[in-house]
Amino acid sequence: MPGTDPLEAARAVIGELPQLPHVPELPNRGAGADMIGRTAALLVDLAVELVPSGYRVTARAGRDHRRGVDLLRTDLDALEEAVGSAGAQPEVIKLQAAGPWTLAAAVELHSGHKVLTDLGALREFTASLAEGLRVHAGEVSRRLGARAIVQLDEPGLPAVLAGSVPTPSGLGTVPAVPESAAVELLHSVLKALPVPRIVHCCAPRPPLALLRRAGVDALAVDAELLIGAPRATVDALGEAWDSGVSVLLGLVPAVPHSGQPPAQAGGPRTLADLARPALDLLDRLGFDRAVLAERCLPTPSCGLAGATPAWARRALTLARELGQAFVDPPESWSS
Repeated sequence: MPGTDPLEAARAVIGELPQLPHVPELPNRGAGADMIGRTAALLVDLAVELVPSGYRVTARAGRDHRRGVDLLRTDLDALEEAVGSAGAQPEVIKLQAAGPWTLAAAVELHSGHKVLTDLGALREFTASLAEGLRVHAGEVSRRLGARAIVQLDEPGLPAVLAGSVPTPSGLGTVPAVPESAAVELLHSVLKALPVPRIVHCCAPRPPLALLRRAGVDALAVDAELLIGAPRATVDALGEAWDSGVSVLLGLVPAVPHSGQPPAQAGGPRTLADLARPALDLLDRLGFDRAVLAERCLPTPSCGLAGATPAWARRALTLARELGQAFVDPPESWSS
């Protein structure tokens, strides 16, 4: 979410998404609030510090690590206050964190090399992340009186699989990780989480078949990434739907389209416009459009941190209204 006020963000989320709110993230607050710093704050018995090249493992929790922990605690306080003041009682609350491969490709060891390059460190980080997420989900559930579900964000996974993560010198890359190893490690985290377990990948050519093999219950992908994607990627999504896996499909733009008047806070986009990529995707795969009501949840296309507060609220509203339209579609969507 945009801005730096956790209570304002929490009120927007509860107000616009009362049935499935999430713990807002506010990366504009800086170190410790970004995806990697925030996830590192969840690690058990491991700590990081911020150096010029990014986050690095440190022997003990210092100022940077403690700031991430404090920001996360503040966010939970704000969400608890927003739920109470709204008189809402959601049954489910979603929380998000970087997945093990994205985390390992971003955090450095003392040597300057990525955690990704050291098998022992990689396993230690993965076990710590799994335990931290389990504890965090339990705390969210207790404090909010709702079932907590977890979304792992893995934008770095395609680079890990392709062997394109740079070395410290920038002159080389870390060798590609075999798919079997990627599946095994990701599964070790997913099995520690409450169901349904969600993995989101907003990078081009998301490895959807691999994520299914790792044991996801729901895939989260941006619809525009599937336009012109290889047939294998689209088929993997169809196979997921066919097997009963749900899909969180990014259909609402993360920022307003250029050329629209700012006063309109998103302009005259209609639900039919927003639904079109999903309808075309179903037609391409040969699925009945009832699948949208059964196993598809519309979302913003990616994070809203770059949006205005007005558009962020509007995007959440559009996602909710689009989901209602999936359940009760207009007659014009029948063909």
